[in-house]
Amino acid sequence: MRVGYFDCFSGIAGDMTLAALVDAGVDGRAIQEAVASLGLPGSLAFETVKRGGFRATYARVDAPHEHAHRHWKHIEEIIDRSILSAKQKDLAKRIFLKLGEAEARVHGSELAKIHFHEVGAVDSIIDIVGSAVGLDLLGVDRFEAGPVPTGRGFVRAAHGRMPLPAPATAELLKGVPLAESTQDLELTTPTGAAILTTVVDRFRSLPPMVIETIGLGAGTRELEGQANILRLFVGTVDLPASADRIWVLETNIDDLPGEIVGFTMTRLMDAGALDAFVTPIQMKKNRPGVMISVLCDEPRIGSLEEILFRETSTLGVRRYPVSRHKLKRQNIEVETRFGRVKGKLGWVGDRPPSFSPEYDDCARVAALHAVSLREVYDAAHAAHGSGAEPANQPLV
Repeated sequence: MRVGYFDCFSGIAGDMTLAALVDAGVDGRAIQEAVASLGLPGSLAFETVKRGGFRATYARVDAPHEHAHRHWKHIEEIIDRSILSAKQKDLAKRIFLKLGEAEARVHGSELAKIHFHEVGAVDSIIDIVGSAVGLDLLGVDRFEAGPVPTGRGFVRAAHGRMPLPAPATAELLKGVPLAESTQDLELTTPTGAAILTTVVDRFRSLPPMVIETIGLGAGTRELEGQANILRLFVGTVDLPASADRIWVLETNIDDLPGEIVGFTMTRLMDAGALDAFVTPIQMKKNRPGVMISVLCDEPRIGSLEEILFRETSTLGVRRYPVSRHKLKRQNIEVETRFGRVKGKLGWVGDRPPSFSPEYDDCARVAALHAVSLREVYDAAHAAHGSGAEPANQPLV
């Protein structure tokens, strides 16, 4: 598996991410063309600099200072009119959405009402959109990262002087391991935190990997005592065949009859979802509701989201990738006193396999012989435990 690993020893910002991607081998011209298609009054250039005595790439964004602030719908419109691929547009929107949701929670507001203050400026839009393009063009299977230092002291933002980490940065980094900060300045920006938490599957120390290339993205300032650089390791990691990555789709509903929720779950499973389930939740204004969760492979995201939008009252669907570790599995059949019953073997390493009868097949046999479902289950387990030779089926 090809992995990109962010070593954020000096924090992370949008321009540092963009520069590290280009330094790691992404075509800078492709990113510049994508940025130019946004139609914004700004330009992007890449140059070689030194930070703390080390060579690195710096992403220089030249853009005019603006007094107007943009809303989420304005950001979407800018991205939609660009030449980015569908995948790149989706990633850019997810980064902005994560930022907007963090700002909304911090200010006790709704996403539609949130002004994208600093991150809605031209330079920040270029950083995020350019990074989305670069992350896609890097061509890795997953991203990982190490602990994140946020910096110490205070920063002046649109709402005045704020302690570090900035409120939106702190909100975004919930659940992320933080590193000790020795610098009295902002090391990790909201933009950097949003990019990181949108794409990273796992936070840990540098994994055992065969390194192909290392991208060094320079921050704007020189730091005393350390290089202001974001390192991006790109290489291969050996993972067991039973490990893979799937996607989670989620939406919260508080105004839908239970019959429609049940029908939606059936439609999702029929359309190829790996799993779909409902969780009772308490929503705003003390309304009881449900969270619909769907597990799927990446190619099915679009069709399953379409079902959620068509069959439910949702206005939006969250999506994020997760790593999955599965038991090795094999389809088998066992011979019982009721006839053959299908099931699965599951095992890891050299451990003895576990056996699970297939519900649908057990239900069919129970109806055919007018016996309880439990009797068929017990008979299947007994047949497998007897050591009888199972009828093997292809591995799944």
